[in-house]
Amino acid sequence: MFFPIVQEGALKLKEISYIHAEAYPAGELKHGPLALVDDQIPVVALSPENTLTEKLISNLEEVKARGGTLYVFGGPNSKINIERGAYIQMPECSELLAPIIYTIPLQILAYQVACQRGTDLDQPRNLAKSVTVE
Repeated sequence: MFFPIVQEGALKLKEISYIHAEAYPAGELKHGPLALVDDQIPVVALSPENTLTEKLISNLEEVKARGGTLYVFGGPNSKINIERGAYIQMPECSELLAPIIYTIPLQILAYQVACQRGTDLDQPRNLAKSVTVE
């Protein structure tokens, strides 16, 4: 249920920061994206506390083993140990509200990265604010 959220976060990074970003379900990390991870690659992960958390932690350990920097947004009871990067604690919320709550920090991340890079947030290049051609 969080895959569309990370897709939107990656899209916003591309649109306003001009940084290549890809969204993957954590279970697919070992099917390609992990080959790209090194000490220059930041990995952003959403880690809501649910039945898949232990599997996600295992995949994040693979990122750490390759020197990747982790930025993880997760609940207050997380067992994730971050050596490089940051753990951003999210508030406890119901499973139904979690997708909304986890969308917000990805939007803020894209905004902050764009500001740091000095891009024009109000007029992203090559993007139209409305569809003018069919």
